[in-house]
Amino acid sequence: MKLEYVPVGRIVSVHGIRGELRVLPLEGEADFLAGFRTFYLDGRAVIPAACRVHKGMALLKLEGVEDRTAAEGLRGKELFIRRADAHLPQGEYFDGELLGLDVYDGKTGECVGELVKVERYPASKVYTIRGVKEFLVPAVKDAFILGTDLENNRMDIRMWEGLTE
Repeated sequence: MKLEYVPVGRIVSVHGIRGELRVLPLEGEADFLAGFRTFYLDGRAVIPAACRVHKGMALLKLEGVEDRTAAEGLRGKELFIRRADAHLPQGEYFDGELLGLDVYDGKTGECVGELVKVERYPASKVYTIRGVKEFLVPAVKDAFILGTDLENNRMDIRMWEGLTE
């Protein structure tokens, strides 16, 4: 499903006494977040005065958040970007866009379920597919993932023997 706004980070804590926010990236690495000029917080646009990477987190300084107390009030909130502002390579998608896709056996064309969860592991992402049975599919292009079509709400996968066991 094509999203207009995509969650890209969660404010997990504050950094220092001047209101910097520690943001855990939900998509990609922290330096991915540093490339955006506008974020959306609680449905309104916010422009960062500064953004830098520190220990795998993005440190974000927002205008109007001048001290630790103001920053603490934002803990737990998610930051969004406009999907149109993200320039992902062809065939790359945000995790949230994949949720709800109908998943089909690429060989037979049979619908095997719906993609209900995306989990990140060191080697690759893993998709949870819920159909008659719930099963996991490594998000490895060509080996398991044959194609993704957001416009038609469809993902084609290679069904290997024992995959649904």
